[in-house]
Amino acid sequence: MAEDTSNKPEDQEIQKKREDEMSDTIEESIQYWQNSDEFTGDLEQLKIVLREVMGLDTSFDVAFREMSFGDRRTGTLFISGFANSDIMTEILTRLTYIKHDELSSKAMDTIFAKYIPHVQVEKVDKLSQVINKVLTGMSAIFIENEHTVLIIDTRTYPSRNPEESSIERVVRGSKDGFTETLLTNVSLVRRRLRDPGLKYEVVQVGRRTRTDVCIAYIDDIVDKIQANVIRDKIKELDIDGLPLGDKQLEEAIVNKGWNPYPLVRYSERPDAVAAHLLEGRVVIFVDTSPSVMIMPTTFFDLCQHAEENRQTPFVGTYLRWIRFLGIFASLFLLPLWLLLVLHPELKPPVLEFIGPHGKAKIPLFVQFIMIEFGVDLLRLAAVHTPTSIASAMGLIAAILVGDVAVKTGLFVNEVVLYMSVAAIGMFATPSYELGLANRIVRLVLIFAVAFFKVPGLIIGITLLILLLTLHRSNNSSYMWPFIPFNAKAMSEVLFRMPVLSSSRRPSFNKTRDNTRLNTEKSKE
Repeated sequence: MAEDTSNKPEDQEIQKKREDEMSDTIEESIQYWQNSDEFTGDLEQLKIVLREVMGLDTSFDVAFREMSFGDRRTGTLFISGFANSDIMTEILTRLTYIKHDELSSKAMDTIFAKYIPHVQVEKVDKLSQVINKVLTGMSAIFIENEHTVLIIDTRTYPSRNPEESSIERVVRGSKDGFTETLLTNVSLVRRRLRDPGLKYEVVQVGRRTRTDVCIAYIDDIVDKIQANVIRDKIKELDIDGLPLGDKQLEEAIVNKGWNPYPLVRYSERPDAVAAHLLEGRVVIFVDTSPSVMIMPTTFFDLCQHAEENRQTPFVGTYLRWIRFLGIFASLFLLPLWLLLVLHPELKPPVLEFIGPHGKAKIPLFVQFIMIEFGVDLLRLAAVHTPTSIASAMGLIAAILVGDVAVKTGLFVNEVVLYMSVAAIGMFATPSYELGLANRIVRLVLIFAVAFFKVPGLIIGITLLILLLTLHRSNNSSYMWPFIPFNAKAMSEVLFRMPVLSSSRRPSFNKTRDNTRLNTEKSKE
């Protein structure tokens, strides 16, 4: 029978010490268990620290492979789910060629210089740094009686291939999109911007998640003050983690209140991100997130789509105006129709046809609220419905619910019609976040019209304009170029200008280099 060692004094002491630990960081935890953040060269002591700090022998994916090379004990620490087995096997095979006399002195320098057939290798002497790097997917080689550790980049993450974004589809244009892997995303942008001024700065955020956050900008274009402010906000963030990625980061550093309108623009298209970088914007990549944040942004930026720039200027302008019309309809169509129904005297003669031509058992205001919530419910159901039965759900919603509700007298036809037009306008809004914010505003305006009639609509629209005007994205005007007004920039918002007609970058970004075209050469 095996001896029961659970009651040994040393086991009880370790258990008591484990229960008393209150460390907030890896550094504190290592110092708690060995009074130092240095690797002492003792592999047995190292295994004790690894058991307590990162769950060696408890977490099945934390592996510590012990081997002897040239009569020197070594240990290789890695996460089995992240390590590339082919690279690991090649490195360990190479280490078996080490001769005994080569490790008599300066063993670490010998291995580093001659026996690691890999490009990305570095030396580290802090255990906290070693563990942090291993948790990102790298591998660490410890050598007995040596005080430095070799870190080798053997990472391979579970990932999918770059595919076109389902939200930002275009008829013509690139079909690649961001994935959940940070390295893939920055490479997709680097492929389009072969500018040595493109900088990628990585910061780890979160005491527990250690999420990689990459700050990207073009050094000789971006406003340095703006980039420094964003970097400082991210570095100063003290939070336990960002498991939900970019949206949590946005709330932590940008949109901290209850304002529904987005202060950053999200994009899943590398070409759109590259275009914004050339305008002088700052782009934030968050590891595990397939979308990136573009800062600062404006209300009108959120209304534009990549498809407009894939067509001729005339067609692009037409598409932009159609999209603006849809956004306007999603905001004001229902409140205006309800107001004209409640006050028929406000209708001009040409709009005499507007109004319900039938009667329903439910008041119009209640119909609007019910159908608003119904559309939201259908949208949520569509997100969670498997693709194979999504069409069946749409058929049920359109025929069984909508048609039957009208025929039974619950709704009038016009309410369903105008709500459908408003919903189409919301779905035509390029920014998903902007569409949802406009939906909330529409609901508020419907309530204002129902209870306060004409004054309610006027006050509601006035408060909306004030809200958007006072809203600031990274200390920049949210309604630029309308407020403050900039005629040239406003014309570029309303019309999709030809590429060669825009020789200057938008002044909104306060760029260091605002020249897009070399006008002197173009004249020659």
